Amino acid sequence: MNTKKIGFIGGGNMASSLIKGLIASGHSPSQLWVSDTNLDILQSLAEQLKVNITGNNDELVKCVDVVVLAVKPQVLQTVAENIARDLIVGNLLFVSIAAGISQQNLAQWLGKNTAIVRCMPNTPALVLTGATALHANNAVSSEQKDLAENILRAVGISLWVAKESELDAVTAVSGSGPAYYFLLMEAMEKTALELGLSEDTARLLVQQTALGAAKIALESSNTPEELRRKVTSLGGTTEQAIKTFEQGGFSLLVSKALHAARDRSIEMSKELGEK
Repeated sequence: MNTKKIGFIGGGNMASSLIKGLIASGHSPSQLWVSDTNLDILQSLAEQLKVNITGNNDELVKCVDVVVLAVKPQVLQTVAENIARDLIVGNLLFVSIAAGISQQNLAQWLGKNTAIVRCMPNTPALVLTGATALHANNAVSSEQKDLAENILRAVGISLWVAKESELDAVTAVSGSGPAYYFLLMEAMEKTALELGLSEDTARLLVQQTALGAAKIALESSNTPEELRRKVTSLGGTTEQAIKTFEQGGFSLLVSKALHAARDRSIEMSKELGEK
């Protein structure tokens, strides 16, 4: 893994986080390449992380073993077709973190026999606590799968899904998921202010409680339902709050929200693929 040369087309926040994670896990900056149209971004990455930079995607592709496509979905077709037009991609592995772009579209733009891994990371990857699901097409070797997994593991956990279509569900659960927790935290903060707490106290209590609950869930063998029951005393304050959530249709609302996110992910894939 540490001997492989990895190139990033697009030097934005997610690419920067992946690069930092790779360096922290022992990958040499001299083995990492970044290309971007923004020269300020490139200069900053070169100064801070000591990676190789270029404004030319073709130059990057010639130098690496794996290319991480980290540009916006709306420009990915142009980027991919330009690479395929000017170069023979050969045995290169392409890892796409662009939301909504299918492997079929990528193969159409890059070449039908191209090794492609499609990923769905989420924003906590920016602080090295991300959750990423991956799916590989049939052209990806076992060694390339390991390489892709290790790249994404540099910013959190990574796991494989059996079917590419599952990435739409992943988008609804973990891709969009951080916003759901922020929404709950926002609502709890506002109510804490109504209950008389100061803004600083309310925010810190809500944030630390969210962190603590997640840590318990990660480290416990119990299901979330079992954990909830353990902290819900009969006739107590927690029980009263949970009953209020349930009476308001909390579980059904969550289900409807995730289905809506999944359905929109499918729609976006079709829209982006048609362009």
